[in-house]
Amino acid sequence: MTAFTALALQVETRAVNAATDPRTEIRAAIGRIGEQVGASKQWLGPDLRLVVLPEYVLTGFPLGESLPEWRDKAALDPAGPEYDALAGIAVRHQVFLCVNAYESDEHFPELYFQASVILAPDGRAVLRYRRLHSMFSPSPYDVWERYLEVYGIDGVLPVARTELGNLAVLTSEEILMPELARALALRGAEIFCQPTSEASAPILTPKAIARRARAVENLAYVVSANSGGLSGIAIPGDSTNGGSELIDPQGRVLARAGAGESLVAAAELDLDALRRLRRRPGMGNLLSRVKTGLWAEEYARHDVERPEGLSEGVRDRSWFRTRQAEAIDRLHGKG
Repeated sequence: MTAFTALALQVETRAVNAATDPRTEIRAAIGRIGEQVGASKQWLGPDLRLVVLPEYVLTGFPLGESLPEWRDKAALDPAGPEYDALAGIAVRHQVFLCVNAYESDEHFPELYFQASVILAPDGRAVLRYRRLHSMFSPSPYDVWERYLEVYGIDGVLPVARTELGNLAVLTSEEILMPELARALALRGAEIFCQPTSEASAPILTPKAIARRARAVENLAYVVSANSGGLSGIAIPGDSTNGGSELIDPQGRVLARAGAGESLVAAAELDLDALRRLRRRPGMGNLLSRVKTGLWAEEYARHDVERPEGLSEGVRDRSWFRTRQAEAIDRLHGKG
């Protein structure tokens, strides 16, 4: 299959921060998602094969909770019933389903990671990506040596080779990190799924600009699903509402949703056309013109954010901000 419909499904996020029984709330969110995926397939037709959900759509995000508190409240077990239920949605509706959630890891029992998982129509998890760039949450880079020992670099930078094409994930603000998208494209990624929960506006936001840039730089599609509102916490609910969109390899918007829960951000992705672009010599074939050796050497010269920050154990929230301040000092010559 080289042409199919992809959907950035804009769903409301109901935060579990104040919930007395967060697991019940998570199950309810999965139930709502299942209904909406089914209705979307009926509306859009049998060519709907890829559905991307917003960032942390099952739980919202931590608001001052410690790492252990949020792990216990909101993190899923990778082999647990929530993922089984999500896999059931993919099977029932014969779609590849990209879901973003916090999850635990038996190898790092004190921590949680923000994960994006792509579930195939047969129920298998064909990709599990743990977010690498996060301001206040743990990432594989914080336990780098052990994480590589357990999962290897292919587990850090996964690309799923599927019947739809080669899928990868850029979570939320990671769309602003050109190195990550480029590394995944060099590994073969053709479609970037972007679960996000971000401010939407009539004008181009930094992330909207970045989506267009990442598509052009890498000759790739971007399927970006934003929240359809946020409830259950004091932050105004429409702060992250609307603007889910699909971008083609030349930076053009194929579809874009307004505010609220919506299936409007859906369009056909043509992988044959993309592959023709990637194989065509010319100035616009930027991926083929990357000087990887040059940039590897130059990047190695600079000391910015360091790995292994959580290898000695859990830190409180203030440590993440201190780490960034120290990196800024090194970057600008004060360290």
